[in-house]
Amino acid sequence: MEERELIKRAKKGDHEAFASLFRQNYPFLVKYLIKVTMNKDQAEELAQDTMAKIVEKIHLYNGKSKFSSWLITIATNRYIDIKRKNGKEKDWQKEEANYRSLKWSLESRNEEWNDVLKALSVLENGVRIPVILKHYYGYSYDEISDMIGLPAGTVKSRVHHGILRIRKELKLDEQRTSAN
Repeated sequence: MEERELIKRAKKGDHEAFASLFRQNYPFLVKYLIKVTMNKDQAEELAQDTMAKIVEKIHLYNGKSKFSSWLITIATNRYIDIKRKNGKEKDWQKEEANYRSLKWSLESRNEEWNDVLKALSVLENGVRIPVILKHYYGYSYDEISDMIGLPAGTVKSRVHHGILRIRKELKLDEQRTSAN
């Protein structure tokens, strides 16, 4: 069944339509949230929280953006809210443990742990999220602006500085200089 029809049925309270929407979108949402949170457990918890929010808010979905974009917007805002509630303190040991756990999990399934994901892990959330949305998912600056509630110019600046930081982490500029 087409996604639009499922959404229409879900808005009317059809539980099977909700279940189909969840099955179609949950894996995508978890993968996005792993990149954002750098924590598999937190990503799964946030994805479940987001899906629960969708049940409450499905009537607000207007179809102007893709359903997956709407999910990302809700998930990103939930993550930002949680980070605000937890304060700005960083528990570096916990983040490092999460990073090692995620790396081990990917490697144990013979999935490649690439250097870009490692470089992303050093970016602050306010930079990492726009970089992921722009360069991994291909959203425009205006779309990202709408999703995370920042001016498009701020999004563009954060993406730019994030890419510079990633290039530095990956030592791409040094490789280019030594090749010349």
